[in-house]
Amino acid sequence: MRRDTIPSLQLIENEQATVQIQGAWLTDLLVEPGLMQAINASLLATQNRPELIWDLRQLSALDHIGAQLLWLSWGKRFPQNLLVNEHHQTLFNRLAEVQTIPLITQPKPIVPPFGRLGRLSLNFALHVIGIIELLGQLVLDLGRFLRHPTRGPWKEISANIYRTGFQALAITALVGLLIGVVLSYLSGQQLRNYGGDLFIVNLLGISIIRELGPMLAAILIAGRSGSAITAQLGVMKVTEELDAMRVMGIPIGFRLIMPKVVALAITMPLIVIWTDVMALIGGAISAQFILDMSPGFFLHKLPDVVSLGNYWIGLGKGVFFGMLIAIIACHYGLRIKPNTESLGQGTTSSVVVSITSVIIADAFFAVLFRNVAY
Repeated sequence: MRRDTIPSLQLIENEQATVQIQGAWLTDLLVEPGLMQAINASLLATQNRPELIWDLRQLSALDHIGAQLLWLSWGKRFPQNLLVNEHHQTLFNRLAEVQTIPLITQPKPIVPPFGRLGRLSLNFALHVIGIIELLGQLVLDLGRFLRHPTRGPWKEISANIYRTGFQALAITALVGLLIGVVLSYLSGQQLRNYGGDLFIVNLLGISIIRELGPMLAAILIAGRSGSAITAQLGVMKVTEELDAMRVMGIPIGFRLIMPKVVALAITMPLIVIWTDVMALIGGAISAQFILDMSPGFFLHKLPDVVSLGNYWIGLGKGVFFGMLIAIIACHYGLRIKPNTESLGQGTTSSVVVSITSVIIADAFFAVLFRNVAY
């Protein structure tokens, strides 16, 4: 680089303080390491000094970036004392003209109250239509699977059973055991005040086997396996694996959606039984310490107070909740757009909607089977 082309700034302190600008103030020269920091430091020292004379006549070259750098240091206005060549003055005049152009701001659109409600209703309707389409395709895939079971995706079903069932045993056992302990502890103290110690078996048996066991297992599976299903399909959508499967003629519903629904329909009743057993064990342990009731008596009394109908209701809820969680998770996974932000939002929405749907479905079952004897 020639010495006369190096951009420089020199503050000369004499009777009339002058800022001497020299060299070529061009973009490719200003970005040299350390040069921009030095120039910015020198320009910072000249601020708040309106008496300075700015001498730009020794500039060998000046582009828009260099002019913009000086213009910003002047506070976006011409200094009182400026000496500049005519062909460089044009750049500063252009910057001054741009400064006077008013910015056009787009007014915020006025959204009427019913407009937002309409969008929410339309979005809800699109989700309902998407789930109905998914259910229709699932019925067709199940029919194909039943007609030709030997050609079915048995490996995919087995892998999903392992992931959604076996790997979820630890967390469901821990939560079920703690829920049983807490419920037995709180109920036992109240029943002891009224002399109804024996009724703790009725309370724990009905509440856990018919209501708490299926709902607790469904909520845990929705947060654990439902989110994993949505994230898996979302990543396949982002990486265009689903498009590649369509190009190769591989049916997505038969190979991806149906195995997940079938697997959760199989594993959820088993998870419900496992959660019920652990919760009852926790309740029996707590009852022994609170009410001095032996686990043997608790186990002997349990079949007498819990009818077989309540047991089948709990298992039926498990099957329905498993299919519901899988369908919702697959629906949101297929709706994810090819970006990471949509992946996070879709996974969150899948878990929230799954848990909400499970609670609503449980309330529906409570009304539907209200005449079944407790």
